[in-house]
Amino acid sequence: MKKRKLSRLAISLIPIIVLVILLALDISIFGSDAIMGASQVALLFSSGICIWLAMWLFKVPWHEFEEALKSNIGDVTVALVILFLIGAISGTWTMSGIVPTFIYYGVKIISPKVFLLTACVICALVSLMIGSSWTTIATIGVALLGIGKAEGFSDGLIAGAIISGAYFGDKISPMSDTTVLASSMNKVPLFKHIHYMFFTTVPSICITLVIFLVLGLSHDGTDSNNITAFTTVLSENFTITPWLLIVPLLTGIMIARKMPAIVVLALSTVLAAIAAVVFQPSVIEGIGSSAAVEGTRWKVMFTGIVKTVYDTVSLETGNPEVNQLVTSRGMTGMLNTVYLIICAMCFGASMKASGMLKIIASFIRSFSRSCVGLVTSTVVTGTSLNGIVSDQYLSIILTSSIFKDVYEKEGYEARLLSRAVEDSATVTSPLFPWSSCGMTQSTILGVSTITYLPYCFFNLISPLMSIIIALTGYKVVRAVKR
Repeated sequence: MKKRKLSRLAISLIPIIVLVILLALDISIFGSDAIMGASQVALLFSSGICIWLAMWLFKVPWHEFEEALKSNIGDVTVALVILFLIGAISGTWTMSGIVPTFIYYGVKIISPKVFLLTACVICALVSLMIGSSWTTIATIGVALLGIGKAEGFSDGLIAGAIISGAYFGDKISPMSDTTVLASSMNKVPLFKHIHYMFFTTVPSICITLVIFLVLGLSHDGTDSNNITAFTTVLSENFTITPWLLIVPLLTGIMIARKMPAIVVLALSTVLAAIAAVVFQPSVIEGIGSSAAVEGTRWKVMFTGIVKTVYDTVSLETGNPEVNQLVTSRGMTGMLNTVYLIICAMCFGASMKASGMLKIIASFIRSFSRSCVGLVTSTVVTGTSLNGIVSDQYLSIILTSSIFKDVYEKEGYEARLLSRAVEDSATVTSPLFPWSSCGMTQSTILGVSTITYLPYCFFNLISPLMSIIIALTGYKVVRAVKR
């Protein structure tokens, strides 16, 4: 019987091994562009291997896979709509001047003694607003790196502050695709998932900020004029006014009132679009005119707003960093993520219908009898998968799929799993040099992963904090008494 179990476990691991090999090839050949299609091909091919093995060796009928596929894709339908709305809101919040206003006021307070602290906070706020660590690092992160260098900080220390802040904001932003993915994979309401993460995320970022404050206060440096140049370009291209902050304020109120995520994002998009017409008419007209639209001014502006919502738009400001900052991807920019999720759902469905996930989960469960052991196993798996499959999206999907039934059987709430997944799979992704996140961030910042890794305090503390909080048992509730 024991040999039979080991044999079934070995067979169940084959599709994952195939997936790892294919993804490794994809990353080595396509780099960060693997998410554009190569990773999806690897997922579909691995799904085929799984189905073939299950039908041949486990005698699983085809209709089981069809039903699992319908169920899996159906489960993420709402998440896909949310992703499109995230694309829409990223465009309207940028072109309305909301994001530029946040950055404008944020960089005004930078000084050498609190530079590291401020850089981390600014990146956290920007990432929270736009829901993207990559965009934050590629825009304001690059600008902050130049300022930090001018003030005498080491490249690794600056990059660590930038990445720590960016991934904190990304992790708790309702507009983040990884946050939406983790909550939807585990069937946890988005804002309930975010609220539960506060118990591990807030202590982690507080410790991180204290470390950066101490390091900054012990540093001797001089002020840089780069801040003035950056804010000048923003003010020349956008109307910077505190009135724009009404939109995020109203969005925060809607979130606090626990309105559905789709409603909040949709209303926030509409409010931002109105703000764009009121405060940035020339920007919107420029976008509408670029679409070669002729007619009345209102027709051109309507075109500009619609294009901002669905399309990738950019402005020429005369400053490369600001150009990147004010480039938004709209709903079409979310298509690759949607494409990846659908293909991942196919792989997850095939692994689930074949019974292979259950076999793997049973093996893991033998090492996870307690709550601490279960959370630790989840954290280790999520972190390890970042190094194995080289992609945070796949790490989130696979870790959630492996442990979902285990948590349910042991009687723990799904939000404990979704939090543990985010505490590991999301935040450790830029710490592996060969992963898509690691390669992207090191390329954007021009700082090797090994150089910035020791200073990504938030990314290093978060997985440990997840285990520590589980050890205390704080807010860990049994969903089912067994």
